[in-house]
Amino acid sequence: MQLGVSSYSYASTIAAGGLDLLGVVDRVAATGADHLEIAQAGAGGPDLPDDPALADAIAARAAARGLPLTSYVIAADFRTAHEAGDLESEVQRVFGHLEAARRLGAQRVRHDVVAWAWRETSEAEAREVAELVVGPCQRVADRAAELGLATMVENHGFFMNDPARVQALVAAVDRPNFSTLVDVGNFLCVDADPLAAVRASLPTASVVHLKDFRVRPQLEPPGDPAAEGWLRTVGGAGLLGSVVGEGDLPLAAIVREVRASGFDGPVTIEFEGPEDDDAAVAAGLAHARQLWAEAA
Repeated sequence: MQLGVSSYSYASTIAAGGLDLLGVVDRVAATGADHLEIAQAGAGGPDLPDDPALADAIAARAAARGLPLTSYVIAADFRTAHEAGDLESEVQRVFGHLEAARRLGAQRVRHDVVAWAWRETSEAEAREVAELVVGPCQRVADRAAELGLATMVENHGFFMNDPARVQALVAAVDRPNFSTLVDVGNFLCVDADPLAAVRASLPTASVVHLKDFRVRPQLEPPGDPAAEGWLRTVGGAGLLGSVVGEGDLPLAAIVREVRASGFDGPVTIEFEGPEDDDAAVAAGLAHARQLWAEAA
């Protein structure tokens, strides 16, 4: 198993001013992780296309620490750009991130297709948007291929998350360098069974995110759940990020499924809970290694 960490796991420390991406490289290298994923979200500072010197510095620091940069994760919103009559600008912006990935030496780029929080209001709207995003994804994949890169869509947010919808997009884009980043926890946002969803998604997976959540069947008081970091799913359940291996996902069964599938790409810890970042990442890596060994 190639087990690594997403820089997003340190988003709270970065937001508090206690760390930057160069520091993340050092911390992840110190954990003994096999690789690092650079995520635009939670990174602080300018976007890497606007600061090529920073991209070069991150690449140099990672090389010096012997830490491969396997993936680069960015936001994209082709739906809103289309509605604003500015789809070309959004495609060109994503092209800029492809150049940043090339500077980093990260061979895989995950981009969204709509805003994380957006949800369709009807099945007709869902079909319309699913068709709309195919062309931009093809253009991005084609440009990535020219740069020697691969692109991915992730089950992420409230629209492009259902496994059947994600697989349909991969089939429609129909590019050999376009695949999926499978986040084992995100399926819960649309109330999909995570084990069944992972099983359905692995055939197109290039990267797997290991994530864990605490789950409430219904997100209700006491207290203010949103203020405490809880997320409401489409069906009204509550999710709170937790240390990998300490939440409510059936991670032992999921890891067995991943290992039995023969998946040999990067497996990446993505922590987004209230616990201390450093302790959570260290514990998550240890739990993931144990789960993988037990799945043999």
